[in-house]
Amino acid sequence: MLPSLFISHGSPMLALEPGASGPALARLAAELPRPKAIVVVSAHWESRGLLVSSHPNPRTWHDFGGFPRELYTVQYPAPGNPALAVQVVEQLAKAGLQAQLDPERPFDHGVWVPLSLMYPQADIPIVQVSLPSQAGPQLQQQVGRALASLREHGILLIGSGSITHNLGELDWRAAPEVVQPWAQAFRDWMVDKLAANDESALLDYRRQAPSAVRNHPSDEHLLPLFFARGAGNRFSLEHQGFTLGALGMDIYRFD
Repeated sequence: MLPSLFISHGSPMLALEPGASGPALARLAAELPRPKAIVVVSAHWESRGLLVSSHPNPRTWHDFGGFPRELYTVQYPAPGNPALAVQVVEQLAKAGLQAQLDPERPFDHGVWVPLSLMYPQADIPIVQVSLPSQAGPQLQQQVGRALASLREHGILLIGSGSITHNLGELDWRAAPEVVQPWAQAFRDWMVDKLAANDESALLDYRRQAPSAVRNHPSDEHLLPLFFARGAGNRFSLEHQGFTLGALGMDIYRFD
């Protein structure tokens, strides 16, 4: 059975400069059974209610600015899966979670950047589930639990965000070994609580974790972690690291 994953997708430049994350993602993809399809919750699709992408051929959306021209030429032409989108909506409804189909949603970079490193052939169908970020981590765990059974049918569930995400405090000239202590402390606290399966602490992370608000001034990049956790069980650390001094690049697996 496939696991669920939380992937820190970093800067969009990861698609061109994969650093240590690229080999880690490629290795993980090679170790897993080939998915029949992938369901992704990305930090970059915030919404008021739950939406599920149903376009059969979503376009690659370069939803960012100020990067090298080469990045805007990258395409990830993976297909959608309208039938799976309907199934996702139905499973959410059975769990008491109302969702609607979105027939226009493109792939944002939280989807295509990490998946271009895992499955560069872009031949696995992808469905996105939106992120009602105002509802907090509890809803994301519910969404993950509602869709967990998809793993038994060869579908890979991914939460794509970042274990730390304060863009205002990144150092674009920082050496790879430089890590801000406040970012490291938050990341270590999260890993400790995930390993201990301390759900009450995790759901209350903004009060309990060290420098929580400094690491996540808004929490949309951490919330996909709770989707992945809700969809899986046993936690394991697949990859760890930082870039730009304070941007966590961890990858977590839930079996």
